Amino acid sequence: MTTARSQLICPELTPYYHCVSRCVRRSYLCGIDNLTGQSYEHRRDWIEQRIITLASIYFIQICSYAVMSNHYHLVVHIDKESALALTDFEVIERWSTEHQQPLIIQRWLAGDLKSDAEKEVCHQLIETWRHRLYSLSWFMKELNYGIAVQANKEDKCTGRFWEGRFKSQALLDEKALLSAMAYVDLNPIRAKMASTPEQSDFTSIKARLTSLERGETATQSLANFMGYEHQDKTQGIPFRLSDYIELVDWVGRQIRQDKRGYINSAHPNILTRLSLTQQDCLALCTELEKKPRVWVGTTSRLHQAKTALNKKRMVAMHIA
Repeated sequence: MTTARSQLICPELTPYYHCVSRCVRRSYLCGIDNLTGQSYEHRRDWIEQRIITLASIYFIQICSYAVMSNHYHLVVHIDKESALALTDFEVIERWSTEHQQPLIIQRWLAGDLKSDAEKEVCHQLIETWRHRLYSLSWFMKELNYGIAVQANKEDKCTGRFWEGRFKSQALLDEKALLSAMAYVDLNPIRAKMASTPEQSDFTSIKARLTSLERGETATQSLANFMGYEHQDKTQGIPFRLSDYIELVDWVGRQIRQDKRGYINSAHPNILTRLSLTQQDCLALCTELEKKPRVWVGTTSRLHQAKTALNKKRMVAMHIA
């Protein structure tokens, strides 16, 4: 039986999630169709630009992403706290960036509402939009819908473009977050679409490295690395960018029998700081998507999640 999304996504337990959405057709989402020779490479830019656009509207921060031939990966941070702190006017302003304002909201903004009933309708609408602005389901829905419309128009066809539901994995602690991000950023390397991170087009690691080359420490529409001294903060990624880059480089060096590609790497300090051995990190990045594990974390964090959700069993991946 399919598990309700509300039982898979709980920002109170963890704000970090790994999401995967796959194309349902034989034809490629991106890349080149070997049967017809037709190129769909331009669609990778569609997805990347749509991710950036929606991230500037929603309180869904992008930690890492990779656009592949028939699917894409996202690791996201749900910033519920910032969404709840918005004023009503700020909620309307953000939501109206992508959506048409109902007449009653236009009247409310103009101060034309007379009855309490109309004001209550507006209040309910605004609170619905506020909730959607930090809803991962709504973010993914709008991301996939826009791409599906463009692809169907280009392919001159109708029907479903994506699988029915995107897959999500809750990342319960720093180890799970770090491993999921590295796994996503290394997808083009493992698929032999690129030989190094700096050549991995349409990935977050390429975007971050490009920003660094320009002398910028922050990357547009991507979650910032806060460093270890800011682990108590609710926003951003609790690592140093330099350590993360070293980690991606090291994991990418490891040769996997089930994958064609690998890169050179070095041993990063971050593994020692997180008490995560090289073997554990490699195993986690390798096993992340082999089995349907929707909760990823240490045994103690998994136990806390199980208690909070009042569950006797969870489909989970344990980290030592």
